[in-house]
Amino acid sequence: MKTQGEIEAAICQGMSRFEQDYMGRGPKNIHAHLIGDLLVVRLEGVLTAAEQQLVKSLPSAKGRDLLKEVRTQLMEAARSLMEAMVQEATGVKVLSLHHDISTVTGEEVVLFTLAQAPPFREMKKR
Repeated sequence: MKTQGEIEAAICQGMSRFEQDYMGRGPKNIHAHLIGDLLVVRLEGVLTAAEQQLVKSLPSAKGRDLLKEVRTQLMEAARSLMEAMVQEATGVKVLSLHHDISTVTGEEVVLFTLAQAPPFREMKKR
């Protein structure tokens, strides 16, 4: 049985691979937080150069909305892959996935709702 930290590290690796394979670049920074039956993944520095240029070149609301729509469509297309990765890392079925991205900070947040809190072993104290 994995520790909570090992589960979170496996999620970070899987999400980083996903970003590289499907979005064209990995995040500059990534953190996963397992909170009961919720898994929150925070990715920083995920916007590609093309996405940054798109946001700058269009009126702010139009560029933001277009980027969010494209990212949402990509996430939905790869949803089954991400859910399988999370289930493999946690041992628990994913019930839902929620996603948002900031065109201002380049930060992306992905929230997975799990069927139950994953079991994990406590870390040994030194």
